[in-house]
Amino acid sequence: MYNLILLDHFQNPRNVGKLEDADGVGLIGDPECGDYMRISIRVEDWKIVDIGFLCKGCPAAIASGSATTDLACGMMMEQAMCLTPEDVAQHLGGLPEDKMHCSNLGVGALHYAMADYLHLISDEQPESDTPQT
Repeated sequence: MYNLILLDHFQNPRNVGKLEDADGVGLIGDPECGDYMRISIRVEDWKIVDIGFLCKGCPAAIASGSATTDLACGMMMEQAMCLTPEDVAQHLGGLPEDKMHCSNLGVGALHYAMADYLHLISDEQPESDTPQT
């Protein structure tokens, strides 16, 4: 069902964890009762210099968080804003059709984190420190 690249990102996820003093934080999903992704970023000179994620979800969701952060770390904000779920799926060597929605979690959380950094989000997002599962 899952390819070796996706399984590697699931079993050895990159950039797991909450960044203290993050410049931007994005959360998508529902940490209380469903799948969710939380991405935090540090930005210097419009470049994402550090990134972390927390996820509750299936192997494809966790791998998508890992892949999203793997792709975005070191990118200029303008580049990261253009990341798509398809980019994440491609980085993972593909996703099963019924798991393509998982790639939306990482990209959505990243976009929210960048919007938070740019002060475009006025509502407080829920906090969750639930570890990756």
